[in-house]
Amino acid sequence: MKQGKDYIGVGVGAMIFNDKQELLLCKRGQAAKNERGCWECPGGSIEFGETMAQATIREVQEELGIDIRLQHQLHAVDHLIPSEGQHWITTPFIATVLRGTPTIREPGKCDEIGWFALNKLPKPLSIATQLNIVDYEARFKSL
Repeated sequence: MKQGKDYIGVGVGAMIFNDKQELLLCKRGQAAKNERGCWECPGGSIEFGETMAQATIREVQEELGIDIRLQHQLHAVDHLIPSEGQHWITTPFIATVLRGTPTIREPGKCDEIGWFALNKLPKPLSIATQLNIVDYEARFKSL
């Protein structure tokens, strides 16, 4: 049985901002589980016995080789991908880099990475990232 296809997958993500308020995004490669070619906040699946926060920190370390500090948890989103027959529930966090420089550590799953201003985001964005940005802007942009 496959998570996200045969049953609802549970995932996490990180909206990582730098000191210029730019967002770190990864372009999904051909080995990614879904939405290949889309730009997305880094993240992945929660492992059994792991908290959402632990999974987020682990996934970002595995994918980009950086240590992050989680600052806020955003609302969970229904990440429905009808065209691929997938259903995920994903909880994102707002984060900053504590140590390291982001580098691609999972070639094939990630083709490119970059920092982007919220008003100059690359396209296409993944469904979950679009939903995360809407939530972020509604809750934190005016602060």
